[in-house]
Order: sequence, then C-alpha cells, then structure tokens
Amino acid sequence: MHDATAHILILDDDADVACAAQLLLRRRYGKVATLTDPARLSRYLQQSAPDVVLLDLNFTPGRIDGGEGLALLDLLRVQPQPPFVIALTAYADVPLAVEALKRGACDFITKPWDNARLVAAVDAALARRAVRSAASDACTALMGDSPAMRSVKAMIASVGPTDANVMVLGENGVGKELVARAIHASSRRADGICLAVDMGALPESTFESELFGHRKGSFTDAKSDRAGRFQAASGGTLFLDEIGNMALAAQAKLLTVLERREVTPVGADRPEAINVRIVSATNLDEVKLFDPAVFRPDLLFRLNTIVIRIPPLRERREDIPGLLRHYLDVYERQYQRPARTLEASARELLVQYAWPGNVRALRHACERAVILGAGAEYGLADFGLPGMDAGVSGPVGMAGQAHSANTALADGSGDGSATPPRIVSDDLTLSALERDAIAAALAASNGNISHTARLLGVSRAALYRKLGKHGI
Repeated sequence: MHDATAHILILDDDADVACAAQLLLRRRYGKVATLTDPARLSRYLQQSAPDVVLLDLNFTPGRIDGGEGLALLDLLRVQPQPPFVIALTAYADVPLAVEALKRGACDFITKPWDNARLVAAVDAALARRAVRSAASDACTALMGDSPAMRSVKAMIASVGPTDANVMVLGENGVGKELVARAIHASSRRADGICLAVDMGALPESTFESELFGHRKGSFTDAKSDRAGRFQAASGGTLFLDEIGNMALAAQAKLLTVLERREVTPVGADRPEAINVRIVSATNLDEVKLFDPAVFRPDLLFRLNTIVIRIPPLRERREDIPGLLRHYLDVYERQYQRPARTLEASARELLVQYAWPGNVRALRHACERAVILGAGAEYGLADFGLPGMDAGVSGPVGMAGQAHSANTALADGSGDGSATPPRIVSDDLTLSALERDAIAAALAASNGNISHTARLLGVSRAALYRKLGKHGI
C-alpha cells in the first residue's frame, strides 16, 4: 500500500544499509528518515513520533549480543505514542530477533533482506497502527471521564487483547454495543468483522437458521445455502445483544455450540468448526440473570468469563455536561445550525434528570433541541423531556416516576398490570406522544423490555422496532 501520512524511521549504524532501505521505502510512504547514531534517538523522539521504526540490534563493532538494540527497543516502547518496531538482524541473529519479539517488536527482517518481504512487514505494521487507532476511537466514543467510565475503559484495555468471552451488563441506552465494538477494536481480531445480533428479536422458529445457517431445501423457503451469523463472523467477534431475552430452549442450543466450538447448519450432515469471539450483553437484572428459571447457569458460565458493568447515566452525573455539549455540537454541525450555549439553569436541571433512556435518550434530546430550539440559548423546553416542566425549579415526572417504578417493582406491582405514568410534554405530535409513552413505560418497568411491551400492549418485536424508530 502507499501511505502518504506514514512516518518511518530507519535506525542502523551502517549508512549504506540505512540508505538502501530509505530508497526502497520513500516511494511508498510519506516520510522516511534515517539515523546511524543511536545516541541521537532520544532527541529525535522529542521532535517526531514515527509510526514504524526499523531497528538494528547491534551498533558497536564486535558486539553481537543485541543489548544495545534491546535497550533502544525499551526506550521506544515507553513513548507516549509508541511506534511499531521491526528488528533488523543478520541471519545468525534469529534467536536474538525472537527475544526482540518477546520484548515488544512486531516483526523481524534478516539482512540482506528481500525487498518485497521488507515492504510487507512495514505494511503490516501500518495496518496494526490503523487497528490501534480504531481501538482508540472506539474507546473515545465511550464518552465520560468519571471514575466509573475510567474503570470501564481500563477493563476494555485489559480484556480486549485476549480472546476471553465478555458479558456486558447495563440498562438500555448505556452504550453496551459501543463497549462490545471497543473490545473488538482492541483485540487481535480487529481486522475481522464485529457482527451484532439482537437475540431478543430472533423468532424461535428461525433461531437455528439465522445463527447456524441452512442448506438449500432444508425447509420451504430455503432456496439456497445460507451462512449463519457464526460463520459470517468467522475470524472476528460475534456480539450477542439482549441475550437475557432468549428462551431456555434456544439457550440450550447456543450452549451446545459454545461447548463444541462448532455449528451444524439446518439440513447439513456434518458440523462446521467456528472461530469467533463472543461478546454478549443484557439489560437483565443480575438477580434474574442468576435465576435458573430465567437463564441457564451453564450457559452463563460460558459467557461471563469477564463481566463489564456499565453504570447508568444517573450514577455518573459528572459526565452529563460534557455529553450534552458534545451531542449539541454534533447535531449543530449535522443540521448546519448556529452554535448556541445552554442556559445554566437548564444545564443544572438536565444534570439532575433521571435519564431513564441513558446516553441514547440524552443524544435524542440534544438532536431535538438543535432542530426545534429557536432562542439565543438552549432552554429546558427545547429538549422535550417527558416529566420536565420548564416553569419549575427542579425535575419532576420521570425522575419521580423512576423512583415510583422501582418501588412498584419492589412490592410486586410492577408486573405489567400497572398503568404507565402520566406523560408531561409540550410536544403533542403523535410521534412525540408515542416516544414519551415508550420512555415512561420503560421507566415504570425499570428498563425491562418484556414488562414494557405488556404495559404498552404491543409485542416485544414491535417494541424493538419502535425503540429503534425513536432512538430510545
């Protein structure tokens, strides 16, 4: 590949070797610099941040132990933006090159090198740079600098490079899929696909076909062979969302696949090996998650090798001002609206709001404010939040409703027989009323999708469609 932005540094005491590598690489990459004196490396790093360093391991004539090169490798590894290092070594130094790999080098090239091999090694290192950048971007999307979010990001950084199965727990709208994608982006599978499957929306009748695939003619509508989600995600990550809503029979089928690491497509005679990492997520309360009548313990054991709990927005209120400003900026640019500030009184009330839809609801409210707000500043009414009255000094409605809903659930009255909370909104369009009714029912059900669907008198599948429609 040709990358005009790439910065390559060649560090070799043999000026002829360094020049030969520079001539080869500068036709493909933006900046290719050389150093023949390792003592100048520290100063170079103070002024520049190379993406890839080609590092000779021996500099002093007569030395063959590689100690100098390994010391430079240690220096490169602790830089704020550590480059990817390719060790340059003579053929007889292969054991030394292996030691360099253990110490953090990404590859090694024997001298004299094959030009195609050297270029391929640099291309591969730059591809890893892109993966690392994607991982950083994915974590950046998980906005917030509260202690709780710093802990989540630290967990992602720790478990991402492993192949361990991860279960992400949290209410609707907290960003469970963002966490899954950040885990994938920081893994060794990052150049593969991250495929999301809404397990709660898969009908039991097509569960096996959707996940495991089918053969032509295996049932009426099977007009051709089809790969399932496990096969489609091969080499990458399969994100199983809303896994707590699976029926027990479907859980048993999934367990068999995870135990055997193979699937049998519908209508097939033999199983197929699978190569996927599983990241799952649920908004199910952990007490229910550990109830064998709701979720199989043996399947849970397979899925929750690592558990990441994402706190709801109301438990990290210090992140709310930054999220508000970020999404207001995003939608101002998207809709080409003038930049406006947020009224201080509105900001204070929004920070205290219960946010039953979490970050997803906040993002939707910011989009509404940018589209409909007409004042010099954004006011509370611009956000159209159910239960918020711009004429009072504090949040009412949904914050209180959430508390009442928790009480109702605790005493057993939140089982679907309760009446959804009254909606308080100044936007009387049919779409807005539907959105507010869904948000209120979610609060009354403490985020439980099945209870919410019963409160609203719709099927769970219909509710999922409406949640997507309204961005809740």
